[in-house]
Amino acid sequence: MSNLQLVVLAIVQGLTEFLPISSSGHLVLVPSTFGWSDQGVAFDVAVHFGSLAAVLTYFRGDIVALLRGSRQLLGGKLATFEARLALGLGLGTVPGAIGGLLLAGWIADNLRSPRVIVATLAGFAVLMWLADRFGGKSRVLTDITLKDAMLIGLAQMMALVPGTSRSGVTITAAMALGFERTEAARFSFLLAVPVILLAAAYELTVLLLADAVVPWGQLLAGAVIAGVVAYVSIRFFMRFVNRVGLLPFVIYRLSLAAVIVYVLA
Repeated sequence: MSNLQLVVLAIVQGLTEFLPISSSGHLVLVPSTFGWSDQGVAFDVAVHFGSLAAVLTYFRGDIVALLRGSRQLLGGKLATFEARLALGLGLGTVPGAIGGLLLAGWIADNLRSPRVIVATLAGFAVLMWLADRFGGKSRVLTDITLKDAMLIGLAQMMALVPGTSRSGVTITAAMALGFERTEAARFSFLLAVPVILLAAAYELTVLLLADAVVPWGQLLAGAVIAGVVAYVSIRFFMRFVNRVGLLPFVIYRLSLAAVIVYVLA
């Protein structure tokens, strides 16, 4: 991978990981547009760790509360909000983890195509708009139940398909359940922590077992770039979505789908 390719893809990953526009879809489309070869497992490891660092830094207060809640769970205390949130995030992670283990290989071989991305970009854009337009927008994170967490976790499984957007589908599900925009985004980003950690750990294991030559300097640069861009992206989104809503992202997804259709025609 050239330095230019690494920098461009690290920026794309950091920018799109937490915006509801599909990072996986962009990471398929950008190399395809420029005729680049697949970026490889090493790059995926680097940018996932960068994204993880960004969300841990931005939501550091919530992360501390989750650690406190996890200790309470181990002590048999389920009554606190921190304990319920920690349990809810754990349960919400299970469907995506199982789906990833069972289906990730098949999806990578069969669904990483521009036509699939067109369908998911457009289809989930409509669902996002419906949730933003007609969702109750009255519930806050302290209202979340284990049923809510499981339903959002089941929705997260759809993010395995390129073009769906993990943050997009989980925010859509949370808003359909009546949560405020920023609260839906907050839960979505916290739910990303175990997902990104599991993905990074898996990819790192694959990388180490492959016994390949790894350009650690390049990958460190990619991780830093992706992390910084991801942090700025989260900060922007949390402020923007509260004031404006999801309609601009709906329009972007539909426009991108239309451009891809035009190019493929």
